[in-house]
Amino acid sequence: MLKTIRSLFFLSGVLCSAGAGAEPQDTVDIQHVMDAFHEAVVGHDGARLSALFIPEGSAWLNILSDQAYSRVRDKSPAPPKIRVGSYKDFAKFVTETKASLDPKHSNIRIQSDGTIASVYFDFVFLSDGRETNRGSETWQLVKGEDGWRIAALTYSSDPPAP
Repeated sequence: MLKTIRSLFFLSGVLCSAGAGAEPQDTVDIQHVMDAFHEAVVGHDGARLSALFIPEGSAWLNILSDQAYSRVRDKSPAPPKIRVGSYKDFAKFVTETKASLDPKHSNIRIQSDGTIASVYFDFVFLSDGRETNRGSETWQLVKGEDGWRIAALTYSSDPPAP
């Protein structure tokens, strides 16, 4: 029941915020990708999470906010502000962590021409009910033979100060 309510709430927000170029079915299908991502993270299902990405060539970028970068720079000389990672690393973390995970998404905007799409939203990432990160996130999606897949995921990272 909670999943149904969350999906209806999500869908109403997405339909209201979808760009002029987004077809209603694209919006619904992309919502399903976002729901599957959330469920895979909460369920510690790295294999399901990995299946949402194109298998080769996917980009995963984490950019520290200026505030977070300043905090990290105080502890470590010359830390990277832009971190290049992989959905495979995140899928492994999701699978192996014992912590309860719950990514929250808001202010979702979808644009699509039926072949490619972008999603932009704000997020708060909770681990064991505690906020561990927040920022904005954008996904680039492509529609292949098997439906929508994530081609690139880029997010700003502003974890709370210790």
